[in-house]
Amino acid sequence: MSHYHALVWLDHAEAHVMHISPDDVEKSLVQPNRQHHKLHSRVGTLGDGRAPEDQDYYQRVADALKGASEIVIVGPAQAKLQLIKHIHSHAPDLVSKVVGVETVDHPTDAQLVAYARRYFLLKDKML
Repeated sequence: MSHYHALVWLDHAEAHVMHISPDDVEKSLVQPNRQHHKLHSRVGTLGDGRAPEDQDYYQRVADALKGASEIVIVGPAQAKLQLIKHIHSHAPDLVSKVVGVETVDHPTDAQLVAYARRYFLLKDKML
């Protein structure tokens, strides 16, 4: 893959992975093998009321990011933080490539590409 920058927007239902160059965008969609369900705890039951994280999903997202030299991870909730934890534990070669983690609601793919280009342009100017 010849793209230098990558952005991933993810939640627990899907991940939009985009490898971006100045004149090209390569997009892929990664979905979990099983649907995410929030569990509700009841008084007197064991557990914290959360479904276990889908490590296979996060690994497939990490695999889709390979080849990028700089990565920004965005999303609306906790999935982006779970991806970071997974990368630290299972894909240490990507740790140094992650240059940002941001909260972003539910943009379109075109808005994500514009956001990524602006983000990397500003980052490069700061250096």
